[in-house]
Amino acid sequence: MNLAELFANPGLGVISTSSSDGRVNSAVYARPHVIDETTLVWGMTDKRTYQNLTRNRHAAFLFKTNQPGFNGVRLALELIRTEEKGELLATIKENAEEIVGPGAGASVTHAAWFKVVEVRSLI
Repeated sequence: MNLAELFANPGLGVISTSSSDGRVNSAVYARPHVIDETTLVWGMTDKRTYQNLTRNRHAAFLFKTNQPGFNGVRLALELIRTEEKGELLATIKENAEEIVGPGAGASVTHAAWFKVVEVRSLI
């Protein structure tokens, strides 16, 4: 599956993380920035998803395209690193301003880089 092509489609994404004591959190997230077929980047705030990742580097991302049927993907992810400055984070902040609205980019404080560990279809 070509992730760059898939994420070019509009759709709904949900990222799930777990705290160190096993409490699961799921949150609606934008489509990732595709660096290559095994590296994806999301902008993150300092809230629960990011906090969980500082304690447990594993996450899952489910993406359902707006196309009819069950077009999309389930990804198993592992956090590689985070960046608190740089060109990609600046781009992510600009995108948040355009998509979410004025002021949204200010709350994005991290660019979280993930390795794609597993790719599975939705069904």
